[in-house]
Amino acid sequence: MNATMPAAPIRVPGWAPSREVPIGALRVGGNNPLFLVAGPCVIESETHARQMAEHLAAICAELKIPYVFKTSYDKANRTSIRSYRGPGLTEGLKILKKIGDELKVPILTDVHEVTQVAPAAEVVDVLQIPAFLSRQTDLLVAAGKTGRVVNIKKGQFISPWEMRYAIEKVASTGNEKILVTERGTSFGYNNLVVDMRSFPILRSFGYPVVYDVTHSLQLPGGEAERSGGQPEFIEPLACAAVAAGIDGLFMEVHDNPAQALSDATNMLPLAQLRPLLEKVLAIYHARRPACAGRPEASARSKHR
Repeated sequence: MNATMPAAPIRVPGWAPSREVPIGALRVGGNNPLFLVAGPCVIESETHARQMAEHLAAICAELKIPYVFKTSYDKANRTSIRSYRGPGLTEGLKILKKIGDELKVPILTDVHEVTQVAPAAEVVDVLQIPAFLSRQTDLLVAAGKTGRVVNIKKGQFISPWEMRYAIEKVASTGNEKILVTERGTSFGYNNLVVDMRSFPILRSFGYPVVYDVTHSLQLPGGEAERSGGQPEFIEPLACAAVAAGIDGLFMEVHDNPAQALSDATNMLPLAQLRPLLEKVLAIYHARRPACAGRPEASARSKHR
């Protein structure tokens, strides 16, 4: 058997809606509109995180795009010990709770250890499993047991067909509120590539598929103590992924990427977000005309 191919042929049906997943008051996947997960890589300050959430939510409301705010309280896998990691679990969750409660937007953040899962689940709507940890059984199961939506990022070292096993670990808890995110595959040293075949393969598992366009354009460790990036390719890859039938886009956005404390080299400048979203929406509506004109209000449910 060729080591690069799955043990059994992958059956990829023609396009069909994924299952619908609730995120607070939003509904994503199924026949719902394209949704956006976006925000700065890491919490740099409460003021900055809130300002970014306000700007992003306003743009999405104008374009009628369901929106989830993302940022991290701790970047545990930075290249260098000297790199900024964030405010930490306790302070970070306080900031995220305040933003979610006051702006009424759903919140996504990543968890790195089983001990972080329960406190994070008390605050956020979506628990994200980082790509490097996408095979960690205890972490996946703990996230699933919370009943929160779980976004599993596909590891850079994992084929799309292997993601069925990560999905099964979460679903084994009885929680089927699952998102699956493509974020690129290792392509030699310090580089990633996006295989567009991944999207229909991931969709064949039945859950909403998300494309993390900015992380897939990282050059991991490509600038010595930090990762490099190729943000000039954000637009063509985002457009291609939407044409391939994804349910949601994930991107890190910053008002001044050059001054960002993490992932400065691959984040999208805030000023470029609206024109990019207008382009991908045009492609999305051409790809799925039945979904056009069915916007969902971006709101955060108070019912937990």
